[in-house]
Amino acid sequence: MLDRSVWDEDAVRDDLRTYVVAELGDPEGVLVMDETGFLKKGPHSVGIKRQYSGTAGKLGNCQLGIFLGYASAKG
Repeated sequence: MLDRSVWDEDAVRDDLRTYVVAELGDPEGVLVMDETGFLKKGPHSVGIKRQYSGTAGKLGNCQLGIFLGYASAKG
């Protein structure tokens, strides 16, 4: 289904922003960013590189994920 759908990325972004501001918006809300390393073995994952992973505390084959969240007293 998703591979045949037509997406308007700008409209999706705008709808999500409208929802977050209306439902979760708070003058003291903050964006929370987290970089997490995922140790990987085997040939079936993309973006694997030998690099430092704080999760493992050492060098190893891993992927890095960057996550962005929003936190407020409402959620």
